[in-house]
Amino acid sequence: MKLPIYLYGHPVLRKTAEDITKDYPDLKELIENMYETMYASEGVGLAAPQIGRSIRLVVIDASPLEEAFPELAGVKLTLINPRLEVLEGNEETRAEGCLSLPGMSENVKRNEHIRLTWLDEDFQPHEEVFTGFLSRIIQHEYDHLEGKVYTDRVSPIRKQLIKAKLNNIAAGKVRCDYPVRFAPKKR
Repeated sequence: MKLPIYLYGHPVLRKTAEDITKDYPDLKELIENMYETMYASEGVGLAAPQIGRSIRLVVIDASPLEEAFPELAGVKLTLINPRLEVLEGNEETRAEGCLSLPGMSENVKRNEHIRLTWLDEDFQPHEEVFTGFLSRIIQHEYDHLEGKVYTDRVSPIRKQLIKAKLNNIAAGKVRCDYPVRFAPKKR
């Protein structure tokens, strides 16, 4: 089932997500629904806060980007309760977009190397070092679990320049090709 994407301005996107356990209600179905939602929205990653759940769950399928980044061929990850460590190394600036900020793209500086520990959908533990564009995708989705969006990482001057766009999204003045949930109206 396709779920609505919660857009910028919704409070759930600013909460720090909670760990989940094996007995989280309907977890397998939720994961399937998140993949279906991500594919229908033409995304390569989706974090649970983006569908209104403040839990530490991320789905990633980076294979649509394999033409530009061959190393992403066949990369599909389900991350439960991930923990991220930024490793020393180069930072790279690249454009990022987000399903929760439709119609926007900004250059974001991120470290190229991370170490990630997580549980898969069978609650089996994993630890791996990621580099390159996959590292960026993981960091982007991980930020959602920490109550952040990529525009939090742009320079103060850029924040001023995009403020009107962000306010329009938060006010529901945006069109999307996928189901969305806007921030509650302020009274």
